[in-house]
Amino acid sequence: MSENSLKSIKTWAEDDRPREKLLSKGRLALSDSELLAILIGSGSKNESAVELSKRILAQSENNLNQLGKLSIGQLCQFKGIGSAKAVVITAALELGRRRRLEETLELSKISSSSSVFEIMQPIIGELPHEEFWILYLNNSNKILEKFQISKGGITGTLVDVRISLKKALEIGAVSLILTHNHPSGNLRPSEADKQLTQKLKTAAESLDIKILDHIIVTEKSYFSFADDGIL
Repeated sequence: MSENSLKSIKTWAEDDRPREKLLSKGRLALSDSELLAILIGSGSKNESAVELSKRILAQSENNLNQLGKLSIGQLCQFKGIGSAKAVVITAALELGRRRRLEETLELSKISSSSSVFEIMQPIIGELPHEEFWILYLNNSNKILEKFQISKGGITGTLVDVRISLKKALEIGAVSLILTHNHPSGNLRPSEADKQLTQKLKTAAESLDIKILDHIIVTEKSYFSFADDGIL
């Protein structure tokens, strides 16, 4: 391949080289497209890596969360992206997601509904199906365990009350926070959500266990039963 047939990062003007810019100015100085260009490495004879990155991000609404949802096959549909580059992009975005998840694990004490959202959004906020999780807390509102009770379809999931409370008794939890996601993005609880919450609350009270909240999680926001006064 001739030198002119590929717009490699090495051939750009000094100010246009993301790698050199990162070394000289630090990672915060780079735009999303420049960071993505470092992963891609090179573009084509008609398009630089940064230009290709801008095009990919534009198709993802300039949203890294949206980009992270693309499969290897979808990434390969962009001209200039082969399977090797698609794998690198996917791996980098997955590392970012896991880093965020590890950071939220440090929020071990629940102080508000927003702290529940910070913990659970990386786990269930972007899933295409519903999952129901329970946070089991001690008497200091610190998380003893996060446990997936069920995994369902796009519009619902089944929850076994007995399994939910058996787990609480096994680990000595004194209170619970219920949480599940709505893949549709709709934050309002359904009648089924309300009925399940009441069913779990009634059963838990008989064992002297409190249901502190039920949080519905979406990609960008959440709904709290406690905050809304319907628990």
